[in-house]
Amino acid sequence: MLSSITHSSTLSILLYPLSPKPGCCSSRKLNVRTHPWEKSVEKSVKLRTMVVGCKIDNQEMGFQASERLYLGMDFGTSGARYALIDKQGTIHAEGKREYPNYMKEDSLDWALSWKTTLFSLLEDVPVHLRPLVSSISLDGTSATTLIIDSKTGEPLARPYLYNESCPDALPLVKSIAPINHTVCSGSSTLCKLVSWWNNDDSDKKSTMLLHQADWLLWLLHGQLGVSDYNNALKVGYDPEADSYPDWLLSQPYAQLLPTVKAPGTSIGHLKGDIRTQFGFSEDCIVCTGTTDSIAAFLAARATKPGKAVTSLGSTLAIKLLSTTRIEDARYGVYSHRLDDKWLVGGASNTGGAVLKENFSDEQLEKLSEHINPMEASPLDYYPLKSVGERFPVANLKMEPRLHPRPESDVEYLHGILESIARIEAKAYMLLKDLGATQVDEVFTAGGGAKNDKWTKIRERVLGLPVSRATQTEAAYGAALLALKGFQ
Repeated sequence: MLSSITHSSTLSILLYPLSPKPGCCSSRKLNVRTHPWEKSVEKSVKLRTMVVGCKIDNQEMGFQASERLYLGMDFGTSGARYALIDKQGTIHAEGKREYPNYMKEDSLDWALSWKTTLFSLLEDVPVHLRPLVSSISLDGTSATTLIIDSKTGEPLARPYLYNESCPDALPLVKSIAPINHTVCSGSSTLCKLVSWWNNDDSDKKSTMLLHQADWLLWLLHGQLGVSDYNNALKVGYDPEADSYPDWLLSQPYAQLLPTVKAPGTSIGHLKGDIRTQFGFSEDCIVCTGTTDSIAAFLAARATKPGKAVTSLGSTLAIKLLSTTRIEDARYGVYSHRLDDKWLVGGASNTGGAVLKENFSDEQLEKLSEHINPMEASPLDYYPLKSVGERFPVANLKMEPRLHPRPESDVEYLHGILESIARIEAKAYMLLKDLGATQVDEVFTAGGGAKNDKWTKIRERVLGLPVSRATQTEAAYGAALLALKGFQ
């Protein structure tokens, strides 16, 4: 994937990091203070920070002053995480935050929420480790789009979220883009840009488009207008040609498009005021990021064609390593470049968000214990949180199907878990039918990876070996990007 198609050595850094140091098994919890302004936040902030020390002969050793660490942050759909690693891939600290619910004109102020969370995560990094951080990168949700003032960086409108659709712009986008191109989907970044361009009456001379990850990274490095080719894919960037296509550059809104670099490319040093405020080193750099599902794939280290990662978070995202690139907007299928191969897949609107609407975390755990994963559920659902599906069926009008509901909560949960597994199986079959390398093993990332009964259900439905990835957090993949950017 990464800085150049020909630089396979950099790929090996990401996909084959060295084994963790022997004996890195001790940990201690840190109590980290919360900011006074957080006390007004409606939702409680969840935070977990672990510091790992190496033990030799049962004696805990401190890290040498020369030890370099690499910080990755993952901005998912419902919260954010960080992971701090060394060059061997050992995790030295990690933590998470829920997004605070800031309101603006009767709707959530997502930009302020993300910004607040970004700086909360920086403060959550243990103080004694901050001077050792050499580089920072982060990922964001794909196609989450901001239109900003190109002089100040301030958002000019509320962000368009990853799953929002702009059907009003779809006919125009389809008229200029190649048939079945990735942008020919109502939820694509380009549809969001065109919709804003056609419906906003403000002066557009000093405006710019950035993705969620781009904007958050700008807050750290201060150079407006830089993106990466994973985030830029859904605005129309061609990762094979490494440029925007002519059909896009000829449009009047092309002036808003950011400069695109490979994920994990050094942009510049961390801003001086942030270094001073938090105690990071003067030579700490900030690198271009990626999308959340690609960061999860990098973390899982699925290294050979046929290996795949299913991310079971709020939504279900699939990435399969293939020797063939496939694109088909009819089914929400697209490919990201990964060195000389391709990450093919898509993202469904089914997933954990539907489960959390119906069950608490405690219920999910207790009810799952009573499920027999070797028995197929007769219930046929299509679990969606709201109307509309992206992949493996692209249907903006698809209705959620979660009825009939049996009296038994165990049966109901079993039916939902099995139905999501069927959607996953249909997705992998579709990729094969479109010409991708056939999947032969699936690694699981995200919160759903922790549910062993669901894993067994999926293994039966998919007819494939399914296992939890060694590293399941996208923040770890973002930290690998930070490592790559420094090296």
